[in-house]
Amino acid sequence: MPATQKPMRYGHTEGHTDVCFDDSGSCIVTCGSDGDVRIWEDLDDDDPKSINVGEKAYSCALKNGKLVTAVSNNTIQVHTFPEGVPDGILTRFTTNANHVIFNEDGAKIAAGSSDFLVKVVEVLDSSQQKTFRGHEAPVLSLSFDPKDVFLASASCDGSVRVWQISDQTCSVSWPLLQKCNDVINAKSICRLAWQPKSGKLLAIPVEKSVKFYRREAWSNQFDLSDDFISQTLNIVTWSPCGQYLAAGSINGSIIVWNVETKDCLERVKHEKGYSICGLAWHPTCGRIAYTDAEGNLGLLENVCDLSGKKSSNKVSNRVEKDYDDLFDGDDASNAGDFLNDNSVETPFSKGITNDGEDDDDLMLTSSRHRLRSHILEDDENSVDVTLLKNSSSLLRDEEDGNQVDNIRSLPLKTSQKPFYDGPMPTPRQKPFQSGSTPLHLTHRFMMWNSVGIIRCYNDEQDNAIDVEFHDTSIHHATHLSNTLNYTVADLSHEAILLACEGTDELASKLHCLHFSSWDSSKEWMVDMPEHEDVEAICLGQGWAAAATSTLLLRLFTIGGVQKEVFSLLGPVVSMAGHGEQLLIVYHRGTGFDGDQCLGVQLLELGRKKKQILHGDPLPLSKKSYLAWVGFSAEGTPCYVDSEGIVRMLNRGLGNTWTPVCDTREHCKGKSDHYWVVGIHENPQQLRCIPCKGSRFPPTLPRPALAILSFKLPYCQTATEKGQMEEQFWRSVMFHNYLDYLAKNDYEYKESTKTQAVREQQELLIKMFALSCKLEREFRCVELADLMTQNAVSLAIKYASRSRKLILAQRLSELAMEKTAESAATQEDEEEEEDYRKQSNADNCDTVSEWNQPRVRNQVEEEDGEHSGEVDEVEEKPEIRKTGQNPFSKNANSSDVPANKSGAVISSNQGRANPFKVSASPKEPAVLVNTGRSTNILDNINKSSKKSIVLNRSANNEKSPVIKPLIPKPKSKQASAASYFQKRNSQAGKVDDVKEETPKISSSETPVASPQNTESPRPRTGFQMWLEENRNNILSDNPDFSEEADIIKEGMLRFRVLSAEERKAWTNKAKGDAVSDGLEAKKRKHLVDENNETESQQEKAQEDLNLPKKRKPLDTSTNQKLSAFAFKQE
Repeated sequence: MPATQKPMRYGHTEGHTDVCFDDSGSCIVTCGSDGDVRIWEDLDDDDPKSINVGEKAYSCALKNGKLVTAVSNNTIQVHTFPEGVPDGILTRFTTNANHVIFNEDGAKIAAGSSDFLVKVVEVLDSSQQKTFRGHEAPVLSLSFDPKDVFLASASCDGSVRVWQISDQTCSVSWPLLQKCNDVINAKSICRLAWQPKSGKLLAIPVEKSVKFYRREAWSNQFDLSDDFISQTLNIVTWSPCGQYLAAGSINGSIIVWNVETKDCLERVKHEKGYSICGLAWHPTCGRIAYTDAEGNLGLLENVCDLSGKKSSNKVSNRVEKDYDDLFDGDDASNAGDFLNDNSVETPFSKGITNDGEDDDDLMLTSSRHRLRSHILEDDENSVDVTLLKNSSSLLRDEEDGNQVDNIRSLPLKTSQKPFYDGPMPTPRQKPFQSGSTPLHLTHRFMMWNSVGIIRCYNDEQDNAIDVEFHDTSIHHATHLSNTLNYTVADLSHEAILLACEGTDELASKLHCLHFSSWDSSKEWMVDMPEHEDVEAICLGQGWAAAATSTLLLRLFTIGGVQKEVFSLLGPVVSMAGHGEQLLIVYHRGTGFDGDQCLGVQLLELGRKKKQILHGDPLPLSKKSYLAWVGFSAEGTPCYVDSEGIVRMLNRGLGNTWTPVCDTREHCKGKSDHYWVVGIHENPQQLRCIPCKGSRFPPTLPRPALAILSFKLPYCQTATEKGQMEEQFWRSVMFHNYLDYLAKNDYEYKESTKTQAVREQQELLIKMFALSCKLEREFRCVELADLMTQNAVSLAIKYASRSRKLILAQRLSELAMEKTAESAATQEDEEEEEDYRKQSNADNCDTVSEWNQPRVRNQVEEEDGEHSGEVDEVEEKPEIRKTGQNPFSKNANSSDVPANKSGAVISSNQGRANPFKVSASPKEPAVLVNTGRSTNILDNINKSSKKSIVLNRSANNEKSPVIKPLIPKPKSKQASAASYFQKRNSQAGKVDDVKEETPKISSSETPVASPQNTESPRPRTGFQMWLEENRNNILSDNPDFSEEADIIKEGMLRFRVLSAEERKAWTNKAKGDAVSDGLEAKKRKHLVDENNETESQQEKAQEDLNLPKKRKPLDTSTNQKLSAFAFKQE
């Protein structure tokens, strides 16, 4: 027989209303936002008794003649019932109390407040209080364990916690609810409830279902839901027998289930669809009183068939005394007791019994499970295989419920599930848009990033979207109507991207406002296919992306052209875009014990599309979830988890994730958080909004930005050594983006990299000096290995002055290794460049056309380079062959004659022995020669700006955002670029350039032999190797269409070869070029002799002027570091 719904009646003014029955069920008690408590004898009572308890009453509870109320003056008050006489104040909070309840015997009350606290107070002695701390947002609801062991609470922080009352500790916490910053913004008040009497199950309304958790195991046993439920459930309440459960939703639906069979017995709809905020079951019969958020009171009668329930309590009591009485009464009368004892271990599924079976048969079936369970103890041989598998769960019944001594074996009608006591799966995090606040808020941020802010207003007055730009020169503020109920948004310098979910009538839509378009059509819209909703969106430079519910990612141009579509590796969590980069975070599996299992993909969507991160796991803090994901302003992927840990992609360490900041360290209170809106690497800034008592800010008043500093989690940062280590590696990591920009041919300031290298070398020198003082010489060598050649020279000087000769010798050997490595690297670069030049030369008509730009470019190259930098590679093999110390005087060019092949070893290289005493007492001991003794670290500052200018002018085009695709050293770029300049004006200038070359070389870097300027260079070993292996490269990479791609791949393979193989190819190339070299020597013999004479005159002049050049030293970084290194001890 269906329940009877009586017409609702006015009870209180509009607002939250609560309801309960008295102990006997003779009265209905309600409280509301008018501050009154009303006592109704029946729903038809036209003159209920009214008790004014305050300005507003948020919750009420009644037991043992005591009426307690949570009042707006932040107190929990007591009144006598039914007289309504004030009986004192039990406890106070600093803000409103939201819920108050009695325990089973009425001796204690529990109250939860918006100040995040839960208190348990003795009713007779209010001084006996216990405070439970741990929630990070206002408390929504509470429920006492019937056995007074546990207390359950739900909070706006999204968690449901179970507390141990005795020691006030949290036994378990589940992240089940949507987060919000206040009760008024909560989507659900989540009135949870323990199962009466045994307390074996805790029922929690979550979204559109009720989750049941087993006592002490704290595992999710099963969920109950129904198609009738279309909105979030707000409240649940048990029948007194514990067999049935009623739930109310925010749109007025009331559903009643039989928990044992999981059948839905009643479905009732509120006559006006108001939110159900109060629900109470009559203590003895099938009546349910309910209230709504508008202050109305309603009543359901004949809910289920609860006849005989009054006698069931008596039967239950007799069972505890005499087990034989268990079968004397009606089987159905004991249904509640059997459910209490066996509901978790033997869960039932729908459709267990036939349609003709009634509740009595069903209850008997339940009892038979209990009877069979005792056979496991009395007679194991009588158990079948199914029972043996489930014995671990069934044996638990003996501790909790009633026991039967002598019973007969009855047939088993239902299947039983084994009890699982292992790790429990974590609910998956729902898709979200970084920089947005929760969807259920009426006023929310849809996006806050470095470009601007998108706000959404959805209330009775307006449903609109406001777009505001930080820089109004990009675009003016915009007001948009939100008729399609857009839920996600993104904002860039080019466009605004919006998306909405699909409905029964309309498809999910992607809407783009391309305000940077140069034509008059600024908008476009795309409908998704049927049953496909957009879940996450992002914008990049010239493209837009949308991830959908069908695990597809759809790419569009910024103008609306559909591009690639590919499948996601899992349900999307969030996305971010920057330039050509697309970052996707998705669920790669199911997490356990509160952990999320997320993966990340990083793609580059430029002309050459490639995948950088191939679905790698995304590391998160323990029991946390993803809170923000995006890019730094410089283009490095970053993300933040719910524990406040900021992580950044470390491109210099194989694309690993490194924690760079812990925002919790900057929070003053435990419930405070920082809401991240942007990250900058230069300067190092974490831009965020402080949120007091919440995880996200309100839209009004406008939040203020705070800037936090970064700090890597290094050990012993309180010490000087730890601080410098953290600063050094943070500087290295936060300047990795410069290498990325250079690799991908983006423009950047050379001065930024120069300054970064200088800071890093200063820190290394300081750490080196500290290690020297601590007699940690091995550590000194480790630090020197991280230094540049100039810094190593300074370290050698410091070690020798500190009389640490062994250390100085080790550092000298290290310097030799660095020199050799540098030579090998330059040789590879030279081979690559030579091959490129040879390829270009094949396109020229004459040899002179090849030589003219070569000569001119060398002169230009010398003008742009520092006097201490040598680019000629021919001398490097000489150093390796002779094995000389580059810091000894014997390696100086003054003692080495000029090489006939044209390789000149200049004095500017500085090869002085730091341990050799000067011959002249007036001449100080100098480590490096003239060119390098001045501003050792300042040399890093010198950038070949002229080469950049040449490169741009040579291509006859404006400076683009992205440079040509083949990155080269600046001096080499100028050489290559000069070949594309007009040649008609160069033919007459070759002789002039030849005459100017010796003069320039006297003060600048020496030029190679003149023969290199008038005839093509012989082929190198790499060129010969590439010719033989070109077909293999093309077969392995059929998509290579440009010569630059083939050269680059060839260089990678050539470098993998062993040193012997590479040397063999080089010798082979030299052997093939012998005849060409001899012929060239004959033609250029006269020029060689003239150049040798002038070179000797230069060296003699340098030797005369050498002491004069060493003296002038301006105040520079070198002097500062020297002053630091040689302080008087």
